[in-house]
Parts: sequence; C-alpha cells; structure tokens
Amino acid sequence: MPWRGEKDSYKVLVSEIMLQQTQVSRVLIKYKEFLKAFPTLKKLSKSSLGDVLKAWQGLGYNRRARFLHTFAKEVVANHNGKIPQEREVLLTLPGIGKATAGSLSAFAFNLPVPFIETNIRRVYIHHFFKNKADVTDAEILPLVVQTLDIVSPREWYYALMDYGSVVSKKIVNPNRKSKHYTKQSKFEGSNREVRGAILKIAMKEEALTKVKLIKLLSFEQKRIETALAGLLAEGLMVEKKGGIVLP
Repeated sequence: MPWRGEKDSYKVLVSEIMLQQTQVSRVLIKYKEFLKAFPTLKKLSKSSLGDVLKAWQGLGYNRRARFLHTFAKEVVANHNGKIPQEREVLLTLPGIGKATAGSLSAFAFNLPVPFIETNIRRVYIHHFFKNKADVTDAEILPLVVQTLDIVSPREWYYALMDYGSVVSKKIVNPNRKSKHYTKQSKFEGSNREVRGAILKIAMKEEALTKVKLIKLLSFEQKRIETALAGLLAEGLMVEKKGGIVLP
C-alpha cells in the first residue's frame, strides 16, 4: 500500500478519506490517479469541485470528495496551507470525524492519539469481549489507551489494522458484537446507485435538465428526482442558466 509509511500529511489525508467505506483494492488504483491530478493540498484547493468529482469517479460516496475539497480550501485559507497535527483542531475541519482525526495524528505525525476504526475495533472485541454482545466504543477506548505504543504509534496502528484485517477472514466478524455495527446496504437498487448514475452523465454533458435526465436514465422518475434533489442540496451539482451542472 503506497500510503504505508507516508509522512506527507496531505497524502495520508487522501488515503484515509478514500479508505472510508471503500475496499483497499479500489483505493490502490484511484489513490495514485488522484494524487497525479492533485499533487498538493494547494492544487486541490484551487481546483473546481467538478474536476475533483471527475477524479473521484469510481470510489462512490461522492460527498467524501466534497469534504476533501472543502477541507483543502479551509486549511489553505486559515491554517497557512498546513494540515494541523492536533486532533482537537482537526475535528473542527470539514469531513473529519474522530477516527479520521486520530488516524491523521497517528499516521501523518506519529502522535500517540487513541482512536477506533473498523479493524481496530475488531481486534479488541476479539480479544477482550469474546462472550459479550452490544460492545460500545466507550468500553473499547480505555483498552486502546492502555495498550497504545506511545513511542511508535504509527507502526503500532499499522500492525493492529493488519491484524484486524486477517481476523475478519479467519473467523466470524467480531464487529457483529459491536453496538455500532451496521451492515452496508447493497449498491444495486439504492439511492447511491441513482446518484452515481446522475453524476456519471453530468461528467459527460455540459448541461442537463431534469427532463433530459429522466429520458437518459432507466430509473423511476421519482427516484431520479429524489437523488437529484439530494445532489443539489449537498452542492454536488448546481443549477445554472441553461441547466444543471457540476460545480
């Protein structure tokens, strides 16, 4: 994995956002392509969201691309173009939750910050909660704190996450015992599928209308209208004179 051992905080950020809800095999391809198009945080901040969405195509969950784009603009404008090290500051930035803030602090800056993500959660449930259901992250976090390698947190977390990945292939997923466990919904037949189809067409067409979209897509009109309304509300598409376009 090309981001392993990477100390450029921008490249770590890109990998962490991409890896959210996306298989490593897909990220491996898009990670290099994305960094080729946007090699620096400043370059990303000066690009249009439309161009970012085009580069993101194939990863899904396109709002992550918008968060990444907004994050870049915020850091360039208010943090001298340097991604903050402190988790508390990172949490104030667009699209950054507790897990991403912790992983950035640990992987980009080698800071001993406790955090929990899917593979880490899996390891601790497997070893410490074998006979318990509905395990909360609040129960797991003290164990993460107690076992955290404060000298080499980056390497420790890499090992934990690799171990968690192996565990998931050897036994029934321990994360099913987590109170926070939710099974990812199928893409086919979902609203995500319709949104993705709309964006794919928008990347090829200079301007679209609702009528044209309905003609081009095979989904029910109501589903198209609902998905389009969501894309417009989130700023992933905008209405301009002459039609609906990428931002």
